[in-house]
Amino acid sequence: MIENHLSVCFWLYNHFLEERKTLYESKKIKISCYDQIKKIPKLKKERLELVEVYSQTLQDVVRRLDKAFQNFFRRVEGNKNGKRQKVGYPRFKGYWRYDSFTYPQKGFKLKNNKLNLTKIGGLKIRLHRELEGKIKTLIIRRSRTNKWYACFSVEINKVLPKKKEVKKMVGIDLGLESFLTTNKGEKIENPRYLIKLEEKLAKIQKWHSKKKPGSSNHEKSRLKIAKIHEKITNQRLDFLHKLANNLVKSCDLIALEKLNIKRMIKNSYLAKSIIDVSWNIFLQLLRYKAEEAGVSVAEVDPKNTSQICSGCGNIADKKTLFTIIYKCPKCGLIMDRDKNAARNILNLALNTVGTTGINACGVGGLLSTIKQETLRPLRKVVHNPL
Repeated sequence: MIENHLSVCFWLYNHFLEERKTLYESKKIKISCYDQIKKIPKLKKERLELVEVYSQTLQDVVRRLDKAFQNFFRRVEGNKNGKRQKVGYPRFKGYWRYDSFTYPQKGFKLKNNKLNLTKIGGLKIRLHRELEGKIKTLIIRRSRTNKWYACFSVEINKVLPKKKEVKKMVGIDLGLESFLTTNKGEKIENPRYLIKLEEKLAKIQKWHSKKKPGSSNHEKSRLKIAKIHEKITNQRLDFLHKLANNLVKSCDLIALEKLNIKRMIKNSYLAKSIIDVSWNIFLQLLRYKAEEAGVSVAEVDPKNTSQICSGCGNIADKKTLFTIIYKCPKCGLIMDRDKNAARNILNLALNTVGTTGINACGVGGLLSTIKQETLRPLRKVVHNPL
């Protein structure tokens, strides 16, 4: 029944997308979201399967399409203003591209680990934790491995704490050889989850390419590929959540570089490694965890952080990415390149937040508990599997 609901939703999405496209191309007519929502009752008389889906869910499909067009027009307008971004006209959705439907206001009820959905019935779910606050929306989502999740959006009245007094601080230099290096020289190794499973993935993909599309063997091999990608994603998120959590618990100020990751992945030699290391996700997790804990996060300009001597401030000759030991020709400082960069990042951040003294860090050994083997499982889970 859930599969049927999803099929009806992506058919409706494609139907109204085709209507918008045809009307504009033939008659230059723009149709609004409200006008298309009013057409749903008439469509129900022509296609009886629409009657089996909750009405607010069908209306949300039209709003989703309208949001796609709003984003499209925003990008077009941005290009006119010289922002240079891909326009991306809304595209028709296939079976795997439309993977969720929404109950935007009501039509669902959660009681005793059982989820009752209008037009579907009761479903047993694994509720990972009790929901706090008022439930606003519910999204039923299907993963590529054919797992179903109930994703609740809740409204809570939470007051964010005031920023802590800066007593413990750390400077972080992100990298590819080591995931990060602190100003004390502590390193967290890059786990390289994708690269470790790349050979196994290539074998299954080669096997998959020889199967007949639509056959049961083709679906089995597709599922194996999807499970490997799901494992990589789960491992990566688990590592990043725990690392960010430990940093936030151990420091009052975290200093790091403000990286232009979109520009960096244009490097064809490093793009795969940069995507695998997932700096952007890590920074997002770190920011929101720090905000909830009252910890300050200072992002500084990365320019010359690897070239400046953290001891005397001298800018040495430009060093390549292959140089791993920093040697200052002026004061004779010899130090790990990443550690030197982390100290420079912290110094810049201290100037930004108005705090003086790099010796107040007190973060020696703070990352010793973040080794992958000793990390404790996370309690906080976003989705509830059906």
